Amino acid sequence: MPPGPRNLITDVPGLRVGNADDKTLKSGCTVLTADAPFAASCAVMGGAPGTRDTDLLEPDKLVEQIDALVLSGGSAYGLGAADGVMAGLRAAGRGFAVAGTTVPLAPAAILFDLANGGDKGWRDTPYPALGRAAYDAATQDFAMGRAGAGMGATTACLMGGLGSASCIAEGATIGALVAVNPVGCVTTPGERHFWAAHTEMNAEFGGLGPDPRSGLGDDLTRTKLLRPQTATTIAIVATDLSLTKAQCKRMAVAAHDGIARAIWPAHTPYDGDLVFSLATGSGGAPAGPLQMLALCHAAALCLSRAIARAVYLAEPLPGDPLPCWRDVNPR
Repeated sequence: MPPGPRNLITDVPGLRVGNADDKTLKSGCTVLTADAPFAASCAVMGGAPGTRDTDLLEPDKLVEQIDALVLSGGSAYGLGAADGVMAGLRAAGRGFAVAGTTVPLAPAAILFDLANGGDKGWRDTPYPALGRAAYDAATQDFAMGRAGAGMGATTACLMGGLGSASCIAEGATIGALVAVNPVGCVTTPGERHFWAAHTEMNAEFGGLGPDPRSGLGDDLTRTKLLRPQTATTIAIVATDLSLTKAQCKRMAVAAHDGIARAIWPAHTPYDGDLVFSLATGSGGAPAGPLQMLALCHAAALCLSRAIARAVYLAEPLPGDPLPCWRDVNPR
């Protein structure tokens, strides 16, 4: 399953991603939108999620397609980023048609980055403006690492970030986008090797390979549980196949395996781990059972790679509470 030409979620034709962030605030948001409405669903496996309009993505709900997805820092304040995205969609004439009007739909998920050393003393929440700026900035190429929703993200041992990856499998393009801010660790003890090393392609996060030691996953002293605070890894997986909402739901559930392979521990009571999934339908006929099997597997692999890339690409900023991977592993 080789990566796509950009090794980004925007290798799925028609998708665009925009970031907006503030280095002083140490927070931001990331918006995914598309040239046309798309089918979507989501799955939550963490114990502390923060979401907006995710119920409408369940397969039994009325709305079949949406126009954008929002990942944001800021904890519950960050849900306001969707207001700015809705304003951008409305200005573009996008939305769900009902009763002679249109209602833009931009489901959102947030992570907790309120204790990362940034200036959080705002009077009016900055997130609606950040959401609009991210929507307006959406394009096929976008920054990773300390960018967008990953600007102020942390892991247990290192700064987190925003990551993306893609692959080609069974005639389909699959991509992942993730803001990495977990209770757990993305690296093995010593902060050199990535738990996701077995999924790496083309040395995309250093080419160091798996940690050769064993018995590395039983040490909870390396987690944020020693300094309890809400965390969360929030992600989007996408394909150009034509999927129903039920199939999108299955892909979202399967993609959570990518979190569990790349972050130890994952899906804790303090994490709000969530995966959105979407299908543009630009790649042709509906997916059959065997193609769905390959698609779900590929989505999990892409997500693991995107998580490691987020941490690998993070660059230090003044006042960071933790080092970046590149601080600990200088070139």
